[in-house]
Amino acid sequence: MEKKRCLFCSEYVPVEPKGEFDRFLGCHCAPESSYSLQREHYVTIHALPYTVKNKRFPIISGYIREKTDCGDKVVLGENDLQAITDAPTIPVTIEDKERRLLQFIYRNTKGPGDSVLIQPLSNHFNLTYSPNLQELVYIIEKLKEAQLLIREGLNFKLTDSGWSIAAASAGGSKLKDCCVLLPEDEGMRAEWLDQIFPKIEQCGYRPRLFQPSEREYTDAYSLLEYSDCKLMIADLSEHSPEIYLVAGIGMGKNIPIISTMRSSVQAEDCVRMPAIRPLMWESSEELAMLLQQRIAQ
Repeated sequence: MEKKRCLFCSEYVPVEPKGEFDRFLGCHCAPESSYSLQREHYVTIHALPYTVKNKRFPIISGYIREKTDCGDKVVLGENDLQAITDAPTIPVTIEDKERRLLQFIYRNTKGPGDSVLIQPLSNHFNLTYSPNLQELVYIIEKLKEAQLLIREGLNFKLTDSGWSIAAASAGGSKLKDCCVLLPEDEGMRAEWLDQIFPKIEQCGYRPRLFQPSEREYTDAYSLLEYSDCKLMIADLSEHSPEIYLVAGIGMGKNIPIISTMRSSVQAEDCVRMPAIRPLMWESSEELAMLLQQRIAQ
């Protein structure tokens, strides 16, 4: 299998071509998984100025690590880098980064005192979206001093207080999977990532993005994988056949589905099915409020 250097962690790993994408397998960004990058964007991203790469790449690596650790598929193109870097969900302060490490251990252990191995540390500073190992070590020491974290060599465990804080930052419990079905619209994708996804998380769900333009998502295995979520949110503004297909699979498995649609869509274009009554929205702020109200019902 061909090997290629991951742009975001610099590790050479096997690459699996699939359609217009290359799937990077097992790099430091996704040590137990993989992520996909649009092949034609590899050279363009690699050619970015050093100052841009130095700022963005650790954040992208952390984003991939967190998403894949949560079981999400990650598919990237050049236009995604800026949107991810600027997203309000990206941790900026040391306190925010501390919570990310607590959440990682929380996701991968059964309770306070249960340990997870992080080895070697030099490969894992993206757990806190950190630019280097020194910052990760500083965060670990701060959490130890606050008696939230116990370190025994390379084994890490949460104290009772650390577990409680991690649970609270995850909405009080481990988040339930929510599949978000969006049409092929870069502007809408950025809008949802920035404004809608954080609100869905506040309701106790971890949103996972499905986009019909990503060809690897349209095979039978991937469709069945998405059908295991606990909630589906489908935007029907462009009436994508792939979105209807995945939503149909969800309905067949009795998964709750919330449909949405831009108010600008002509009335005669709306789907004439009694079971589908989409939430009509004009702005992302309005949609976030409507979704929170519907999810809470």
